[in-house]
Amino acid sequence: MTHQFTNDLIHETSPYLLQHAHNPVDWKPWSDNTLQLAKEENKLIIISVGYSACHWCHVMEHESFEDEKVAEVMNANYISIKVDREERPDIDQVYMDAVQLMTGSGGWPLNIVALPDGRPVWGGTYFKREQWMSALSQISKLFQEQPEQLYNYADQLEKGLKSMNLVTLNKETPDFNLTQIDSIVAEWSQSFDHVNGGLKRAPKFMMPNNYQFLLRYAYQTNDKSLLDFVNLTLTQMAYGGIFDQIGGGFSRYSVDDKWHVPHFEKMLYDNGQLVSLYADAYLLTKKDLYKNVITETLHFIETELTTPEGAFMSALDADSNNTQGHLEEGAYYVWTKEELKTLLSNDFTLFAEYYNVNQYGHWEGNNYVLIRTLDDVEFCKKFDLHQDELDSKKNKWHQALLKARALREHPRLDDKTLTSWNAIMLKAYVDAYRVLRDEKYLDIAKYNANFILQQQLKKDGGLFHNYKNGHSSINGFLEDYALTTDAFISLYENTLDEQWLNYSRDFTNYALDHFYDSQNGMFFFTSNEDPSLVTRNIEYRDNVIPSSNSVMAKNLFKLSHYFDNDYYQKTATTLLNNVQEEMKAYGSGFSNWLDLMLNYTNPFYEVVVVGKNASNKLSEINEFYIPNKLIAGSTSAKESPLLKDRYLDNKTMIYVCVNKTCQLPVTETDKALEMILK
Repeated sequence: MTHQFTNDLIHETSPYLLQHAHNPVDWKPWSDNTLQLAKEENKLIIISVGYSACHWCHVMEHESFEDEKVAEVMNANYISIKVDREERPDIDQVYMDAVQLMTGSGGWPLNIVALPDGRPVWGGTYFKREQWMSALSQISKLFQEQPEQLYNYADQLEKGLKSMNLVTLNKETPDFNLTQIDSIVAEWSQSFDHVNGGLKRAPKFMMPNNYQFLLRYAYQTNDKSLLDFVNLTLTQMAYGGIFDQIGGGFSRYSVDDKWHVPHFEKMLYDNGQLVSLYADAYLLTKKDLYKNVITETLHFIETELTTPEGAFMSALDADSNNTQGHLEEGAYYVWTKEELKTLLSNDFTLFAEYYNVNQYGHWEGNNYVLIRTLDDVEFCKKFDLHQDELDSKKNKWHQALLKARALREHPRLDDKTLTSWNAIMLKAYVDAYRVLRDEKYLDIAKYNANFILQQQLKKDGGLFHNYKNGHSSINGFLEDYALTTDAFISLYENTLDEQWLNYSRDFTNYALDHFYDSQNGMFFFTSNEDPSLVTRNIEYRDNVIPSSNSVMAKNLFKLSHYFDNDYYQKTATTLLNNVQEEMKAYGSGFSNWLDLMLNYTNPFYEVVVVGKNASNKLSEINEFYIPNKLIAGSTSAKESPLLKDRYLDNKTMIYVCVNKTCQLPVTETDKALEMILK
């Protein structure tokens, strides 16, 4: 007989937490009340962290947390807390650091045992049922019989945690030079995979910010070999199964070294950053493949991850029910030969050549993951087709497969909204508009920006982190301020609407007041108004998403120009100087910082367009890849530092300045571009 259970997670809004609301485990959400309960009852705490699109999180739930015998052990001896890492990246970061210190590696699900005061004493990632029960029994016994052993260990671990992300003020005079960047890239390039792109390893993660920096660096240093490598990587990713060849959008990573078989979850933050990356790459190369990636990915976002309010949802799960009604990874996306032959009839042979329905594209069992190996020109030549014929066929194939796929059970949707991830996608739409000039993209970006202002803005001018069903409950983290500011600056540069620039300044000032540690010259991840955790972390190493400190540093650099603010400039320089030493050993973990360093080592242009025709001139400038610039402008007289006394009634003038030194203004865009692209 199956019992029906309901625990305290039933009152939460996170889809991941709600998935566990009917486990027999007496789960509680992270809260002051829960932590106080552990202290009052002098009970150890289980802190189990995951996210809705995490395959192994679901496996462990099914094997252990849905099991009544496991629940008995957990409920008798522990206070059990479930955490959605996307809602609470601060908690995730603290306990992930602890597991990495204890075991040397980390990942999700993340499972920690902590003392009643929240300090960790044991942990790991995925555990089989028997392992989990055995470990919990042993730790519980030790706590009852020799608690001092656990308290002593917690003291040592706490010291290690506090030193782990410690950044001290670098008192050396800043010296940012291109030679240093050259050396970092040379070391990094030893790991490049010149066959499949990316790094020589599997699994392969896309790391968009790495390639955003490498693209810029290759362009600005005229390094054709590096540019070829970046283009190889972007092409292979676009050809691979990691890109949904039928429905658009990227999965999180590939399990092999050729970008073929993905871990099938689709995350908002990956897709947003990849659109921005492919937008810049398209601007530089004008490759149709890159343009198609942009349009198909944004179509996926619009149809699958956008709410009527203009908010973007977080993720699609890797798992969905197969034809037998069992959850299976990738079931929604893979095909058998028999299915494809039925759907495509006479066109199957050509389709199979284009998407490698052969040994190369085979996954497991009878399943194939579509992957390309030829560009369209080569393919048309090989099969004696015109490009328009191939385009027509591809469109027909896609429609047939999308129709068939729509009959399958859809992957689970994580429909929560996170401010930071929304800002990433907002910027993606702005970047797509910048290079493709499709007004629809700009409209979507502005709609989302207004959603953030209407729903995520607190009364004191700060931001909330999360949103679901009209409800925002979690105070914003540094990533929310950093990424929203970055997106709003981009929105200003493409609309010349000053409200976006002013909000960027206000969010930056708020972050300086609530997150900045002036003693060490770095930003904390959490606000000074948040309840304290075991440690107050500083996030400064760039990962799949650039670190919040590196994004803040770039924002401060730009805003110092817009508002002629020396304090912003000095703070940006201090932040970069603080991480300079560690950058030398690990370029890929500091790519956004390296991108900022290029602003110091190469000329950085202020391009100011003022006059009735400013928007058209801006469009002409945006036809070129110019990563080392900021844009300011207006169609009327303004008083802000870059625009003051520059408006003329009867002319549209373009000013190009470097280091507060300006060339004579010009009226023709090509003349201005000559000054920048010389």
